[in-house]
This record gives sequence, C-alpha cells and structure tokens, in this order.
Amino acid sequence: MDQMAIADRRSLRRKLSFWRVVALVFLVGIGFALYRAVAGESAGSALPHVARIEISGLITDDKELLERLAKIAESSQAKALIVSISSPGGTTYGGERIFKAIRKVSEKKPVVSDIRTLAASAGYMIATAGDQIVAGESSITGSIGVIFQYPQVDEVMKKIGVSLEEIKSAPLKAEPSPFHPASEEAKTMIRSMVMDSYAWFVDLVADRRKMPRDEVLKLADGTIFTGRQALNVKLVDKLGGEEDIRDYLESRGISKDLPIVDWKERSSSSSFWLASAISEMLNLSGLGQAITPDVLRVFGADKLFLDGLVSVWQVGRG
Repeated sequence: MDQMAIADRRSLRRKLSFWRVVALVFLVGIGFALYRAVAGESAGSALPHVARIEISGLITDDKELLERLAKIAESSQAKALIVSISSPGGTTYGGERIFKAIRKVSEKKPVVSDIRTLAASAGYMIATAGDQIVAGESSITGSIGVIFQYPQVDEVMKKIGVSLEEIKSAPLKAEPSPFHPASEEAKTMIRSMVMDSYAWFVDLVADRRKMPRDEVLKLADGTIFTGRQALNVKLVDKLGGEEDIRDYLESRGISKDLPIVDWKERSSSSSFWLASAISEMLNLSGLGQAITPDVLRVFGADKLFLDGLVSVWQVGRG
C-alpha cells in the first residue's frame, strides 16, 4: 500500500474517532438532561417543602398543570403551595378549571397567590383561589370581566369578488359568522352568554374576597389596578414578596425553614422535551446562553388564537 493510501486511511480514522466522541458526548448529555428532567422533581419533593408553581402567559385549559396541582394536593411532603402568577388572562374555562384545582389543594394545605408583574382578568380569577393574595406595589391586577371577539372578513371578500352562500337549520346556527355582520338576534345571544359568565366571575370574586356583590360590581368594569390600589379596594391582602409569603405561611403553622421547591412541568411530558434536553446539554457545554428551549420552540409556535369566551387584558390591542 502506497504512502498516500496509508495517509488517507489514517485521516479517515481520525475523522471517525472525532465523530464517535461527539456522538458519545451528545448521548451522555441527552441522557443526563433527561435524568434531571424526569428525576429532578421527585428528588426535590422527597423531603418536606413548600411547593411552588408558576402560571405565566395566556391561560388555557392546561391538562398537565391540573395534573401537577392534583399531585401537590396529594403529596404528603408538600406542606403548602405558592402560586406565582404573571398573566394577562385567557379563556374563562381555563381559568375556571385552574381555580377549582387550586381550591382543592387549599382544602388540604395553605395556598398563597403571588401576583408578580401582571395578574389580570382570568389571571386574577386564579389568584382569588389562594387563601392569601400577595402583590407587588406596582403589580397590575384586576380587569374583572369577560369578552367575546370575532373577526369580520366580509368586506375583504367583497373586494376580491368572493361570496359565501349558506343553508342552515336555524337563524342562530354558527353565529356570529366572520363572513357577514351579526344580526341583532345573534348579538343578543352572545351578549347573554357574556353576561352570564361575567355574573359568575363577579360572584366568585365576591365570595372569595368576602365583599358585598354591589361593591365588587363597582370594581368589575374592566378597570386595572396597581398593587397599592388593589390593596385599597380589598382585591389583594398584602403588598410584598417572598418574606411576606413566608410570614403568612408561618402563621398557618408552616416553618420558614422548609425549602421552596418549584414543581415545574416535566420536560418528558412536553412536546418540547427534546428541545429542553438539548438545551441542558448545551448548558453543560457552556453554550446554553446562546440556544435555549424558547429559541427552539420558535419552530413549533404556540397557538395563535383562543377559542370561546376569554377574560384577558390585551396589552396594546384595540
């Protein structure tokens, strides 16, 4: 075999060895990341602690979150629950289910709602599930109300020369429609539905905040409040942060020495578990600052629309 062939073979061996090492490191990193994602929660919750969950972004019917809350309720080691909220709201149904799940936790252990930057509309609905509501002085909360929105594209269709014909069993079937202006009967139907949900929301606030319904109605016109204003109108109990939360829990018999453990969504149960695992591996290699699960999630964008009635404070929208 000539020298050129020998040199080529050695070069090929070096390349194969390099990629074998890279593949091994990758697999070890993925395995370690998955171990931490799956075993981390159970390891942290094996000792007595204060559980904490974070609710952020738009609120929807979140099955995984409901299951997590149910586990916290049944956990003998989770002695209390802190619900940290940073949300402009979302669907009324999603808020209702999370509210009820948190109330089930409160039947067995103390629950504190921690309002961070924003807990408005359905976000505030969830906050009322806590036995105590703590907010920052400049936090934004309130916006008690319900909204139903639907688009109108009939004018655009007319401009491009497209029409939609329909035959339906009754005038209110599939109303309101984006393809023609809503009739007065359709508007009345939707208004009735909105006001029924609104009345339920008002009653919920009145019950949880121990306030006369007439007093809640004065606040339930969609107005948002700072934490200081919310305290003055009795929508929150205390201004402060973790120390104040600890003080309240201590008054309920929960020691300040107990660690706070974040009960996070298990990456293995998420459709983005691989993105999280890769991110963990990159953190181990020092590249985590450049690529995160949020960056990787761009390729599987969140839902763009919410279905049904919503209770949401929409920043910067008309």
